[in-house]
Parts: sequence; C-alpha cells; structure tokens
Amino acid sequence: MQDLPDLVISNATVVNADGRTGAHVVVTGGKVAELIDAAHPVPPASVTVDANGRLLIPGGVDGHCHVAQVTGRYRTLDDYAVTSSAALWGGTTTIIDFGIPRDAAETPLEAARNKISLASESRCDVGLHASVVAWDETVPAQLEELAALGIRSVKMYTTNRGSTMADNDTILRVMKEMVRLDGLTYIHAEHDAIITDCTAEHAGRGEIGIRHLHQTRPELAEEISVKETLAMAEYTGAPVYFVHQSTPGAVDLVTGARMDGLAAYSETCPHYLTLDENVYGENFPEWYACCPPMRSPETVAALKERVLAGAIHTVASDHSCYDLSQKLERSDDIRQMPHGLPGVETRMPVTFTTMVSPEGHGIERFVEVFSAGPARINALRGKGVIAPGFDADLVLVDPAEARTVSGAALHMGTDFSPFEGKSLRGWPQLVVSAGRIVLDDNGFHDPGPVGRFLKRDGFRESLEAPAELQAASL
Repeated sequence: MQDLPDLVISNATVVNADGRTGAHVVVTGGKVAELIDAAHPVPPASVTVDANGRLLIPGGVDGHCHVAQVTGRYRTLDDYAVTSSAALWGGTTTIIDFGIPRDAAETPLEAARNKISLASESRCDVGLHASVVAWDETVPAQLEELAALGIRSVKMYTTNRGSTMADNDTILRVMKEMVRLDGLTYIHAEHDAIITDCTAEHAGRGEIGIRHLHQTRPELAEEISVKETLAMAEYTGAPVYFVHQSTPGAVDLVTGARMDGLAAYSETCPHYLTLDENVYGENFPEWYACCPPMRSPETVAALKERVLAGAIHTVASDHSCYDLSQKLERSDDIRQMPHGLPGVETRMPVTFTTMVSPEGHGIERFVEVFSAGPARINALRGKGVIAPGFDADLVLVDPAEARTVSGAALHMGTDFSPFEGKSLRGWPQLVVSAGRIVLDDNGFHDPGPVGRFLKRDGFRESLEAPAELQAASL
C-alpha cells in the first residue's frame, strides 16, 4: 500500500502574493507536494484539517529580529527558544536575526558564529545578517567567510555614535565588498550629526525624558541619511535595503532610486503603520521607546498609503525583547535607556488589520510584505510561496475574527506590548512549520529545537533563478 501524505489541508482558499485559488494542499516530508483543485475529492492522508474555505497563506518571514541582543549594558530578555516559539504563535515560520558585535573586541565573524550557535535552540527556521561597525584590513576576508556560511547581507548603522555606528568610509567599502560577493547591504538610516545636535539642544532645555523622544529624532534626519546612503549605493552599484522606514519621504526616495534602476528596498514596521507620536503622552510612554520614534498622525496615514500602494516591500517586526523594568530604569534620559519593541508575535495581526478587510480584500498584498517579499529579497529558497516543492510553512486565518491584545498573554518573554488593548484581526488559527502542526485549536505544540539555520544564496543569483530552483531544498 502506498504511503499516505503526512498532512492534507482541505478546502482552503490558498493565497499567494499573485492571487488565490481553492485547493486541497498536500504535504509530505515537510514540503508542499501538490495542490489539488478544491472541486476534486479530498485525498486520504495521515492527518487532514478542513479549512472550510478559510484563507491559507505562506508562513511569515520576519527579516528583522534581534534575539538575545547585547547593546551596551543591556541584554534583551529572550533567547531563540522563546523568540522562535513566539514567532510561531504569531504565524511567522522564519526569522532573520543579526550578528552585531557586542563591543569593539568582537569581530563581525565572531558575532555571527555566536548567533549561529545560539540558534540551535530555535523552533523555527533562522537566517542571519552580519554587521560591520568599523573597517579594518580583515573585513574583506571576514565577509568572504560569512558568505561561505550562507550569510549574504550586512547591516550598518548611520547613527549610534560610540556603539554600533559605521562611518561613511566603512559603509562605502562594505558596499563594494557586497557587490563583489553578490550580497545585500542593510542600512539603519538616521543622520547622526542632526540627531546628536537635536538631542543636545533638548537636553539643554531639560527635555530629555521619554516623553520627548519623538522631538529629538526629526523626520529630516531619516530622510537625509537615506538620500546620502542611496548616493553611495549608486556610486558602488550595491543593492541596498533600508530597515524600519518611518516616513513617506524616506520611502519616496527609495522609489525614485528604483525608477532610476537602483536595487533599493523599503522596509517598515507594524508600529509605524498604526501608532503615532501621541503615544508619548500616554501613561506608559516607555512602551514606545524605539528609533526612529513614532511620527505624526499625518505621517502615519501617508506611510499606510504607501504600503497599500506597493511602494514598501516588506513589513518586519524589528523585535527587541526588553521588559518594562529595563525601560523604566532610565526613562528620564533617552540617551541611556534601551530602545526597541517586542513584536515578532504581533506582526501578523497588526499588519493584517492595517491592510486586509474583514472580507479578505487586500490579502495578496499582505502576503507580499509579510512573507513573499522578505523571502525573495533575502534569497531564502523554498519560502514565501504555497506551491509544489516549497517548504510546508502554512498559516490558516479567518479575516473576520478579532482578538484583543494582552501583553501578559503573549509569549515573547516580556511583560508588555505596544499594542496593549487593541482589537486586531488576522491571528493565526493553524500554523504549520516544515510540515508540522505547531498551533491549532488545542494550543501550541512545541516541536523542540528543530529549526534549521538557512544558508542564503547570492542576491542577484537568487533573483535570476527559475522558480524550480527557488523552491529547492536547502
């Protein structure tokens, strides 16, 4: 007797970024084996789940997570077991972390190897970005070794003087190396001189607590840094990806560069699409300590227009798991407190509520920024699409079901959420990761440390690969 498929999700409305179809999805060996028209009989399987017409989307790819991150004297309170589990709770089946040197004594290669070791505890698949802070003669060889390890992207900060900031010479040299190695340059773009001066002016007036965060990091600082970085990318020919863009002006600069032929990409985060600067006047402004800060209501509305119109390529969480006590410790001085928000678990419902109607309109565009776009841009084979040969990372969702956020009920290793009390749609009802059911009506089923470290292809190599190679197993 022929072996049965491991799993069939029957009667699903299968949604990819390019459209939807009614199908029974057959899963074998951790991969999608077949899509059968829903008008045909349901094939037998070891396990069958009836989707009853609900939306089945590719598992989320979160291209911007910070796990067990050390910054100065602060360390996020999570580890890979916690963050990967929270990701699965939130419909994300692949995360990409950063190997950021904790201080000048740690090299980019050492930082990346440390994260690869820690990732052995992950419950979902993991990719990694490297990070360069300062250039020296060893960097090219380190970048070559990182590429051999499957780490094909490097993040650099244009701000955070004295800690993670890379100067323009370093950025330019790394960009040239990324061209040579067919990699992607990630940029945190905020103009350090403007921010430093603006922060000093506010400090001189005694306006340096968390309630003044949004006033110390103006939109101009982000947009000038994007413009300057795009000029370096044009000069070197380097593909460039801007993390957590918070202004329509920054996005428009990237759009203009793309029209001129540059491979440039915009990422934003759920909090920039839904929260505005008025949160810094609320009871717990510490919940919203992040850089860039929340912007004006007008800016938020314009940013939302751009994500709906397709000008923004990915929505990532920028997950950083500090708790409220760490935030409160120095909320009197934003120069001393840790910045970053927990969000890997809420990325799906916040973005879904922003982009998709209760009837499911807009779901294809959501799939693009939630899964397909980040998988394609980051050269993750087998991710972001429900099709034969792709990984069986699947999420079932009812677009009309709403739940209220309770930070205490989430699973990210912290005690708050910036979305506390908000009613959101788009919570996953079933999550399948590598063919395993990890979340269903009976709760979370911990698969153990089964997550794989994903070795990524070259940037242009991946974009030019035919579909069958894009689906090939790692």
